[in-house]
Amino acid sequence: MGIDTVRAGVADETADLRRQQRGWYFYDWACSVYSASVLTVFIGPYLTSVAERAADSGGYVHPLGIPVRAGSYFAYSVSLSVILAVVAMPLAGSAADRTGRKKPLLAAAAYTGAAATTGMFFLDGDRYLLGGVLLVVANASAAVGAMLYNSYLPQIAPPEERDAVSSRGWAFGYGSGSMVLVANLVLYSAHDSFGLSQGQAVRICLASAGLWWGAFTLVPLRLLRDRRARAAGGAPADGVPSTGLRQLAATARDMRRHPLTLSFLLAYLIYNDGIQTVISQASVYGSQELGLGQSTLIVAVLLVQVLAVAGALAMGRLARTYGAQRTILGSLVAWTITLAAGYFLPAKAPVFFFLLAAGIGMVLGGSQALSRSLFSHLVPPGKEAEYFSAYELSDRGMSWLGPMLFGVTYQLTGSYRSAIISLVAFFVIGFALLARVPVRRAIAAAGNPVPDKV
Repeated sequence: MGIDTVRAGVADETADLRRQQRGWYFYDWACSVYSASVLTVFIGPYLTSVAERAADSGGYVHPLGIPVRAGSYFAYSVSLSVILAVVAMPLAGSAADRTGRKKPLLAAAAYTGAAATTGMFFLDGDRYLLGGVLLVVANASAAVGAMLYNSYLPQIAPPEERDAVSSRGWAFGYGSGSMVLVANLVLYSAHDSFGLSQGQAVRICLASAGLWWGAFTLVPLRLLRDRRARAAGGAPADGVPSTGLRQLAATARDMRRHPLTLSFLLAYLIYNDGIQTVISQASVYGSQELGLGQSTLIVAVLLVQVLAVAGALAMGRLARTYGAQRTILGSLVAWTITLAAGYFLPAKAPVFFFLLAAGIGMVLGGSQALSRSLFSHLVPPGKEAEYFSAYELSDRGMSWLGPMLFGVTYQLTGSYRSAIISLVAFFVIGFALLARVPVRRAIAAAGNPVPDKV
């Protein structure tokens, strides 16, 4: 009976983990639509057009009395959202670790972001200020929600399964983003057939992303479980979170006790900066250097989204054989080759640009998914949300060197080809830094079990 009882307990625990993993996948399914449809495709051009309608004769709008060029309003709004996220993420992460109540915080972030995105339906006429506020709230909420979502990974997946679970999460997100983006583009392209103006079609696309985000967030909130918070040494946590930026400083001080974890974060910061810059500047390269039209660029975005699903799953399988670190290093080599090929693309040749998009898609999801799972092994137990706030800051708050290098290179050379090839430096340096991290020793130093393949 004793052995049967133990077996039944193990089976119940395994079933519970599988249930939580399914719930976890669905948060990526819920929130990725915001990134794919709202942030990547629709809100930038539309908010800029709203600001231009509200601009004075000199082309300026005046939020809070500050003169801002209408064409810069979207970029400034995104920057402000990053600043807000930088303040909010460490606070939310510390609160989640101290109290063990991640679900209420995840719910608050998700539904605040979903409500703000749904509210973009009312962004018509010259309501640029409303659009800016909604974008800042939605984008900062998305960052906080992603941090809390990522911090569940060590809790729901044992070390040997973490790469596969992380890869499936990314695949769910890219699959969801692709599906909704296709539906949105059909509505946008054929808006006349539906009796809608172009602006009405965009507003419906924006709002539908918020409704999707909110509706599917119910699944992880139903299936994920909170656990009792633990302080250092295993005692229940009972502290009160710090306020303001003090928590960010406290997290940074604590991370200095784990220099190998910091070494990985530095490598990730460098190569992820390259990844984010390629994503953000590829359309500029396609339109300005290669002379490609908007429809071609949109198809390329869809191609990246679809193939990122396959890429994430394929690289997750590779990690089972070669380990996450080696697989990520291989993906950085693939990124370098892809950029080198992009340098030689002929102008006005959509097929070659689609091939470039396919190459990006195949390595995009996998390199992100495995980076997340590898970092999860390097986080001290009980500090998952706090450390993932630093990870998310590396992802969202620190990716400015790449765009700056891209812009400076173009300014000095007048060539977008030179600008795009300059980004190879991020992947070469990131490769060198990541290769130097003794991952197995770093995992042990963080107090975690070392998996067979890492």
